[in-house]
Amino acid sequence: MAKFQLVLLIHAHQPVGNFDDVLERAYKQSYFPFVEVLARHPSIRIGLHYSGSLLEWLERAHPEYFEQLRALVKRGQVEIAGGGFYEPILAVIPPEDRLEQITRLADYVEKHFGARPRGAWLAERVWEPQLPSSLRPAGVEYTLVDDNHFLGAGFELEQLYGHYTSEDQCHAVSVLPGLKALRYLIPFRAAEETTQLLRRAADAHPTGFAAMGDDLEKFGVWPGTYDHCYRDKWLEKFFTELERNADWLEMSTPGDAVASHPPLGRADLPTASYTEMMEWSLPTPARNRYHSLTGEFSSRPEDLPFLRGGTWRNFSTKYCESNLLHKKMQYVSGKVRLLEQGRQDKGFLAARDEARALVLRSQCNDAYWHGVFGGLYSPHLRTALWRALVQAESIADGLSHRGRHYADVAQFDFNADGREEIYFSSDRYAAVLMPDDGATICAIDCRQANAALVNSLCRRQESYHAAIKNLPAKSAPGVQSIHQQTRTKEEGLERWLNYDRWPQHAFRLLLFGRGKTYHDCAEVRLDADATLASGRYRIGKVSPTGATLVSEESKDWPAEKRFSFASTDVGFDVLCDVALRRTAPGAASVFVGIETVVNFLAPSAPDRYFEMNGQRYPLRWGAATPASELRIVDEWQGVSVTLAAPKAQDFWVAPIETVSESEDGFERIYQGSQIIAVWPVELGPGQEWNGQLAMKVAHLKS
Repeated sequence: MAKFQLVLLIHAHQPVGNFDDVLERAYKQSYFPFVEVLARHPSIRIGLHYSGSLLEWLERAHPEYFEQLRALVKRGQVEIAGGGFYEPILAVIPPEDRLEQITRLADYVEKHFGARPRGAWLAERVWEPQLPSSLRPAGVEYTLVDDNHFLGAGFELEQLYGHYTSEDQCHAVSVLPGLKALRYLIPFRAAEETTQLLRRAADAHPTGFAAMGDDLEKFGVWPGTYDHCYRDKWLEKFFTELERNADWLEMSTPGDAVASHPPLGRADLPTASYTEMMEWSLPTPARNRYHSLTGEFSSRPEDLPFLRGGTWRNFSTKYCESNLLHKKMQYVSGKVRLLEQGRQDKGFLAARDEARALVLRSQCNDAYWHGVFGGLYSPHLRTALWRALVQAESIADGLSHRGRHYADVAQFDFNADGREEIYFSSDRYAAVLMPDDGATICAIDCRQANAALVNSLCRRQESYHAAIKNLPAKSAPGVQSIHQQTRTKEEGLERWLNYDRWPQHAFRLLLFGRGKTYHDCAEVRLDADATLASGRYRIGKVSPTGATLVSEESKDWPAEKRFSFASTDVGFDVLCDVALRRTAPGAASVFVGIETVVNFLAPSAPDRYFEMNGQRYPLRWGAATPASELRIVDEWQGVSVTLAAPKAQDFWVAPIETVSESEDGFERIYQGSQIIAVWPVELGPGQEWNGQLAMKVAHLKS
């Protein structure tokens, strides 16, 4: 007689660019002990998914782990699921890259574990209706999403004990609904509570199954879960409890459950992710309202699925830095695809394949979004993707130009906001100039070092900032789901809750009162003229090595900015010359600043520092210092930036510190430094002031 089944698909992933010690800790606290306990319970059959970037690390650092997995696969206890190799959000990468991502992981799993995956894990369970037409041609038979996806489409919870068919363009895949109730029970509540829930489901659906998909890291990496799962033996007790109920309950791998159960019907699911993700993606005011509304409806759980948050794509609107990175990825991916029609010599093909792999690597999802998880606020994760893209584009352009020196310029809507940007590139650099945001440069790449020099983050209000005030730096007692915890890693974080008026770009023109001081800069209180700083500039003359732009919104202070790029023996120079006139009646005494932003990541590392007059200062250094030349050095990436501002009075240097939410609690993170060259200026009607900020970028050869 058929038994009711429990289907678990457990997912393990570490972001591209994460630190080795973080991966090692996750291995020791979660990946290894979980499999060790699992091996002692042969009747517990589950699906496991590992992202390709994690598998590569495991293969290198712990080959013995592969042997354990192979043994479990061979005896039919574990099914290895596929997905995108570098854990991309499949719906937002080019279709050709979706196929390549899925195929690469399938090939890897088949090579190392002897069986090609039948199913695919969707990163962050982000579903869009068109996905079946990408999944099925890639060989994917099934995937798993949340019950939230189904409930939002009008299904009842009692209809979710099985699997459904979803189709697009005549391509169909099976979709398993993962139950949120199980996600919040496992591993946080007593094992008996899970079997009680399953017993009730089995009584109502004796030939069905209940599925859950969730992170392996919640079994040991999430705060408090290592002791809970292994020292207190929750996982051992859980598997034993499942075995104790074997007369009516059995474990099944996802693929076997799909194969042994006919679909319950067709499901046309809306664009969705798990409930928490859909809340995180909302702009802060909307998120606050949404959160209040869900509280009001907490007594009406049957109606909550219709209170929907945003979609994953909202992160590109909420965070311009995420959008910029995403559009850079799309742009470089397109360049690399054009090489498919190129030469066929061995060197060309090897370089093209390297560029293709780097683009796929840059599609790792974590640095594109932010919630309790997500790595947008983590500079090292953003940097890993930027470095991959800088290198991939450099290879692609080098192949297209056959290794010659070159300088190109293009005008188009780079970031897909409906406004035109200017894209400069050469064998030494690439830069994106934004006329509609104060004629600032949002990205500068040093191609010799594969370094993104700006790569900062705007300090913006987040909905959880209201909860930070007066929080003690201590952990919550007991073990809870990470979504229910409130923790902070440092006291006094409210001191750092300063908010920027515009994104952190280079060469922003600031005009502000003479009563302002460096401390106003550090605390974001300059109150600079917004029409000059972030207003529209009209594009004038453009060449492959420069552009002239004129302010359109400032009536009293019309400005012209002239940018010029030049390759040097050691790198390249970017010059920004400013001509500022006063047209209003009466004389004015003001400060004029030209601001740039540089992010070299590790504020405490001895190989990253400021250098001035023979003295070194750490990256978190903040000061008003007499202007001469200021040098910022990153020995790790092999690049330095020297700023020169002729006749400026001071450089105002201030670290950019964000306060964000993470798995370990609220934390302060260094996001680079803003450096403002400051000139005291007195102008009468019709008079003009001229100033220059030069950025000299050098590749430090090892």
